[in-house]
Amino acid sequence: MASEGDWTCDANDAVQITLVQPGEQKPKTLSSFHPQFTYPIFGDDETIFGYKGLIIRLRFAAHDLRPHIHISYDEKFKTVGDTSAVDLIKTLNPFIPEEAFSTLPDYENAVQEDKDAKDFVPPGKLVHNYVTRGRTYEIWAASLADPQVRRLLDRAQVFVSLFIEAGTPLETEDPEWTLERWTVYFVYEKVKPPTPTASQYSIVGYATTYRWWFYQRDSPEKGTVTNDPFPGPEIRPAQLPARLRIAQFLILPPHQGSGHGTHLYTTIHTACFNDSTIVELTVEDPNEAFDALRDTADFHILRPEFLKHNVNINPDPYAELSKKQRPRRVPTSALIPTKLLHDIRSTYKIASTQFAHVLEMFLLGEIPIKNRHAGGANMSRLLVKKYNATDPNERRYYWWRMLVKQRLFKRSRDILIQLEMSDRIEKLEETVTNVEEGYEALIKVFTAREEALMAKQEESGESPETAVLEDSVASSSDSSTRDQRTKRKFTVEDEDEEEEGESEVSKRPKV
Repeated sequence: MASEGDWTCDANDAVQITLVQPGEQKPKTLSSFHPQFTYPIFGDDETIFGYKGLIIRLRFAAHDLRPHIHISYDEKFKTVGDTSAVDLIKTLNPFIPEEAFSTLPDYENAVQEDKDAKDFVPPGKLVHNYVTRGRTYEIWAASLADPQVRRLLDRAQVFVSLFIEAGTPLETEDPEWTLERWTVYFVYEKVKPPTPTASQYSIVGYATTYRWWFYQRDSPEKGTVTNDPFPGPEIRPAQLPARLRIAQFLILPPHQGSGHGTHLYTTIHTACFNDSTIVELTVEDPNEAFDALRDTADFHILRPEFLKHNVNINPDPYAELSKKQRPRRVPTSALIPTKLLHDIRSTYKIASTQFAHVLEMFLLGEIPIKNRHAGGANMSRLLVKKYNATDPNERRYYWWRMLVKQRLFKRSRDILIQLEMSDRIEKLEETVTNVEEGYEALIKVFTAREEALMAKQEESGESPETAVLEDSVASSSDSSTRDQRTKRKFTVEDEDEEEEGESEVSKRPKV
């Protein structure tokens, strides 16, 4: 009898995802790729027992994601006692729509003969279009209350389990008032139809966002008793002040690294910016790649404002007479224009923690490289001189590190106060250095790209903003950048978005 290992295969290799469109005689493949992981379906080991030469092919029509699953193998393990091959249909059924289990001839015929494909238009409203590398793309936004959106999203739900770590598929059968809180953004490429009846749209990715009610602590005026009619007028969720949260965000592998993620994120931010009922844009449990993408986009949104208002660190926050006294607190309001920065953050509706990250990157970049750790700054001298250093840029760098330490301490206070003072100081120093390394990696990317864009603009007269969007994901997803970024996130826990005192919300799908 063959060993168990001979009958076990890697689920990630066995599953193949294919986007198809009508061909001359049968559907032709537009792109084919493997999942990033399969543990939500096949368990933590991501293995499948009981088959040799196993191929699980998931096909999707490129325009409306009509699904089909086809399973083939060379040999299946014969049951011995309690040991049997994995029941693939039973295992896959909860993750894939029932319509996917039709026969292959029926599916191919449905794709080839789809009379509605030619007139297919993504659901909702066209909110953005752009051209990248000579190819045209569109972003459409629609409410989850729309049946067509729910049908399209239900077909795409399996992507959550295959590409979004710790992701959970959305519940699309909620009451209508709940579904109205959700907006789905679809990214499509406009392609040349291969046949007269084929669609001109091919899916690139999608994102889901939902409104979370924002509690306003300060009431501008005391309540008064009125004789309003009962019952009062109906209030819809869209009329209430809210935070907008990105729940799921996915660009399919064949289109990654081409700037589509930045276009999608910027489109969502623009919608948030233009909606008077939205207070700020937040993200649920972002992964490292999305963190880098978000930093890139927000940096280019906020940097012009910082430059416009000459935002920088004041190297001399203390009066002359108090210089010899040891400060008990970081003089934040004397170091940076806190009121101005609060107004900028509120105007652009960036979450507080994310705004702090972008601001710290910008302020670090304004300090000459020779005065930073990455440029060989004398850290021992800085430790001794502190804010009394002769060079104002050295003082700026000292205060920059203190501002970052202050933020990290506030965010992780409950953890840090359990440590001895010496350990606490060591942990903060280590974390600030790791944060700085992550910022330096991104600043290096920003600087190199801006220089390249300026040269490109001089040659072609192209808008720098357009070129930035086209290049952002490819640059910010660089592996070295992600590695540096990871240090920032896991040395000291840096919670995102929630203000103190706000109740914990129910867990939603991850980004």
